[in-house]
Amino acid sequence: MSDSKDIPIKVIPSGKKFETEHGFSAIKDGVKKHASSGKKMVGGKPDWLKVKLPNGKGYQDVKANVRSNKLSTVCEESKCPNIGECWTAGTATIMLMGAVCTRACRFCSVDTGNPKGWLDNKEPENSAESVRLMGLKYIVFTSVDRDDLEDGGAHHYAECVKAVKRVNPETNVEVLTPDFKGDLNALEEVLDSGIVVFAQNVETVKRLTHPVRDPRASYETTLNLLQHAKRYRPDILTKTSLMLGLGETDEEILETMKDLREINLDIVTLGQYLRPTINHLAIERYVKPEEFDRYRQWGLELGFKEVVAGPFVRSSYRAERALEGNNAGISN
Repeated sequence: MSDSKDIPIKVIPSGKKFETEHGFSAIKDGVKKHASSGKKMVGGKPDWLKVKLPNGKGYQDVKANVRSNKLSTVCEESKCPNIGECWTAGTATIMLMGAVCTRACRFCSVDTGNPKGWLDNKEPENSAESVRLMGLKYIVFTSVDRDDLEDGGAHHYAECVKAVKRVNPETNVEVLTPDFKGDLNALEEVLDSGIVVFAQNVETVKRLTHPVRDPRASYETTLNLLQHAKRYRPDILTKTSLMLGLGETDEEILETMKDLREINLDIVTLGQYLRPTINHLAIERYVKPEEFDRYRQWGLELGFKEVVAGPFVRSSYRAERALEGNNAGISN
């Protein structure tokens, strides 16, 4: 019998269709090859965007825990540059409802397909057990979009949060959800599940919403969900994130911040867009660290509780430190 180590691992090219382990088809990395694929990026990657390869015991422990509990993480699926830092520190953002999204945003490298209603019914208890094993006091749940589910996955979200709170009552839970197709009743079920922070990402400025986001997503829907969340549960913090470097102007960034303050949003995060594959949108500019500092100051002057801004900032990055008042410790 041959050693299992000798069995070749099938590599699926980015943009190609494949069959998942659950029996439905998906597109690898979410976006097919198209006319603008391969468009060159601006210049070379600047020094401030270089990171160390992930390693160390903490990183390996989190990786082993994620594998043993059959969990997906946005850290891996979105090719996040902070995976080494976060996993070494013993934290991870758990991605619920599998790793195949029903939408195909052109900035995102999560696989795209139709899961046809598939859900892992053990995910709530597995998530709760992972939080217990890692000893986490703060956890972020996010997910793929699940337009194939009637409620967009809201009930599953709520069950995962409740499971964590039953097993780990002292753990604070933040959720970064899909838009639930604008269903406010679905949103309310999540808001009542025991969370402390509700996030829904606007992703970019209004003008660039399409082509950046999937046609089913909209700037207005995201703002409406965030506004309703704050009105319905004023005790819960609301949060959103923007990627920069996609062609937006300073005026548009400021206008977006004003739109977000009009709905009483609490926290906004700003980070550099990094192109995951050549089939995704090209980078139009690299935003300098001092520019991020300026944008953060704009937001603080507008009245946000916090603006976390920097090249590597993502919505879930150092989430538990968002209200320390020091840019989540990035400058420390």
